[in-house]
Amino acid sequence: MTYHARRNEDITPSETQHMELVRRLASECVVLLKNDAALPVTKPGKIALYGNGARHTVKGGTGSGDVNSRFTVNICQGLEQAGFDIATNGWLDRYDSDFEEYKKEYMKKVTRYAKERGIVVEMALFDNPLGVMELPALTDSDIVDCRDAVFVITRDAGEGKDREYVRGDYLLTESEEAVLRKISESYENTIVLINSGGIIDTSFINSLTGVKAVMTVSQLGNVGGNIIADVITGKATPSGKLTDTWARSYEDYPNSESFSTNDDDEFYREGIYVGYRYFDSFGIEPMYPFGFGLSYTEFDLELADVRLERTAVKVDVKVTNTGDVYSGKEVVQIYVSSPKGRIDKPFQTLAAYAKTPLLAPGESTLLTLGFDMLDMAVFDDNTEMKVLEEGDYLIRFGKDSRDTEVAATVTVPHTVELEKYRRVFGDEMRHDEMTNPGKGHEARAIADSMQCSRTRDLELDIKGLKATEVRYTDERPLMQDTHPDVRISLKDVASGKYAIEDMVAQLTAEEMAYICVGAFEGERKDDSVVGSASLQVPGAAAETTKDFIASRAVPSLVLADGPAGLRLQPHFKTYADGRLAKGGYVFGFSVQPFPEDLPDDCIDYYQYCTAIPIATALAQSWNPELIEEIGRMVGEEMIEYNVHLWLAPGMNIHRNPLCGRNFEYYSEDPLISGKCAAAMTKGVQSNKGRGTTIKHYAANNQEDNRLFSNSHVSEKAMREIYLKGFEIAVKESQPLSIMTSYNLINGTHTANHFGLIQNILRDEWGYKGTVMTDWCTTQDAVVAMGFGHPGLYHESSAALCMRAGNDWIMPGCAKDVDIILKAIGDGSLDLADLQFCTYNVLKTCIICTS
Repeated sequence: MTYHARRNEDITPSETQHMELVRRLASECVVLLKNDAALPVTKPGKIALYGNGARHTVKGGTGSGDVNSRFTVNICQGLEQAGFDIATNGWLDRYDSDFEEYKKEYMKKVTRYAKERGIVVEMALFDNPLGVMELPALTDSDIVDCRDAVFVITRDAGEGKDREYVRGDYLLTESEEAVLRKISESYENTIVLINSGGIIDTSFINSLTGVKAVMTVSQLGNVGGNIIADVITGKATPSGKLTDTWARSYEDYPNSESFSTNDDDEFYREGIYVGYRYFDSFGIEPMYPFGFGLSYTEFDLELADVRLERTAVKVDVKVTNTGDVYSGKEVVQIYVSSPKGRIDKPFQTLAAYAKTPLLAPGESTLLTLGFDMLDMAVFDDNTEMKVLEEGDYLIRFGKDSRDTEVAATVTVPHTVELEKYRRVFGDEMRHDEMTNPGKGHEARAIADSMQCSRTRDLELDIKGLKATEVRYTDERPLMQDTHPDVRISLKDVASGKYAIEDMVAQLTAEEMAYICVGAFEGERKDDSVVGSASLQVPGAAAETTKDFIASRAVPSLVLADGPAGLRLQPHFKTYADGRLAKGGYVFGFSVQPFPEDLPDDCIDYYQYCTAIPIATALAQSWNPELIEEIGRMVGEEMIEYNVHLWLAPGMNIHRNPLCGRNFEYYSEDPLISGKCAAAMTKGVQSNKGRGTTIKHYAANNQEDNRLFSNSHVSEKAMREIYLKGFEIAVKESQPLSIMTSYNLINGTHTANHFGLIQNILRDEWGYKGTVMTDWCTTQDAVVAMGFGHPGLYHESSAALCMRAGNDWIMPGCAKDVDIILKAIGDGSLDLADLQFCTYNVLKTCIICTS
């Protein structure tokens, strides 16, 4: 066995360069929410530091999205390295001591739970998040003589469990409130840092007059403490903007009463009204609006020009740094308010955005932002068509969703039908959906009418625009063997001697079934499913079959978890003959020790990967070029450690702030999500033979009982909200792979959904890559592994995966192969469908290894 890991534990130049790259870029991911002249602290000196995240800063969420980096720089260390004198080490030491006991009791609880369920500890961690420990009391002796205090609020969440609307999660604990209140009364400046992958309630924080600055620093990877120190000292100016709406109260979210409360059925009654679309349309004032973020300086936005080039809208905005001291970057956002019309639409929709370069005080730049008016078309549920309705469309520009002015009115002279669709999401349990009450329109009508008198009036040229009809696939053609006298290998195909179809036509059903199922060795009941399948790269999530390397030159590909960097085993050992030794596996707080009786001639290997900012943080940069640069870096580490497909980026919609996996996803808005995923994919795939796996396709918006939850969503909401980001990513970047989700949509598992995978993904969007399942979605073993519990619904079908065009079943088991072959034998699965999936897998193998 050949391993690509390092034999030397010393930090390498590339590892240092990658951490420096993240540190240089990630300050743009920090969002400044409030600042009454408390930040920056330009002269490091004595400072008071409190909070559960001061020394235990969370670099990223839990589960398969965690990264086993070499080390993590916490906020305390970052401030110390920046020259600050931490004056509250006594209180921090007390917290550390209490936390060690808290963690011990936590692991005892998890171990008991695992034993009761008959599962491994790693699986038990999914159902048992660590939670937040109550803070030690703050005494008068813990108040020190200095001007500035920093209070760090940390929240962690992850795969397999949704967050809760309780103290210690969405709400502050009683001890957090008590400590923060005393701090705010005792220091001239209290600075609150929110080290969380998701939204928390900030109403108490904002009620304290002594809190002079609030910053959501999110979770920035393993050098997060350094990045945060750079922002606090003014070495870097924050330029992040929120990609979610932060409500004044959790009850303000439209699905707050019903989200993740039913084990079996989740009804998307809010329809298209997610995030700012809901708050703006229903006239609800948020705590912080979508797109909001402050800077250490001020910016002026001036409309320079707006024009139409056929159907493309171009808006020129002059941005000037009007401050006197600090350089900074500003984000210009374009929103479109559509006419009410016959089809229900939100008050406004984000249409484009752009970020300035770093502007010095007094410096200006001209940004040109563009979008296609045809992208403002909506789904007509009555005609099943994509339609651009007649009427006046208001083009807005500004700094956030609530701070805009009208730049132009674009008139569509009459309704245009653009594309005829097939309805693919039949719902056996129909439900009423919210519709726009018009409150947003009413609130802005007077201001808009005043602004419109100063704006451009443009009319869209719709001549020649005709409706198109998608050519949908129903049956796939059978591939015939036209070279029966030649045994074709994938090497022959890669050289151009034969087509992939020629090789596929020669394969037996059994051979194809094994190619379409991931590598497996028995049931592996004594190991964790998460990251134990690969022997080539220990800690990787899975690898594909090795059975045809010799006979057909089909390579085995390695798949590694993401999306905050590569999740691999940082240290492993092999025997002298290359066999992998047990031990060394890391999953959260669970670390498997190496056996004490290993021979002295065992060889040590090291795989330290860079933990990058979580997806939500990256999106808050509003900078696709930044994300693409980080993607290139991830691709370089994939090459170094021989990983072919990265199981990232995650791009599901932030439907509700309590989704436990929101940190892996970008935004409540599909345009942001799609642009970010496309940028990350372009970066990774700029490295030859490396690819992304955008996930989880689709409507995977909760974690509780995630394998058996049925998402009831309308066709309109699916197409305009939950699929739109995937469509953008596919059309702009063509990721090598896509992962389907665990959930069902309107009664059909996504992995088995022909309409979702074939008709929409491939027929409508022109996707060329491969599709894989999420882990164990076809297996009965999911119950034993602790991944949920079946109620009304059960696991997906391996045979129906092949019919749907879900090419790869991961990580795979013998039962999957048996089910596929049985279906071929009894005629319930066409051989042509299995050939189609095999074709897609082999095509990806060629791309990844040529």
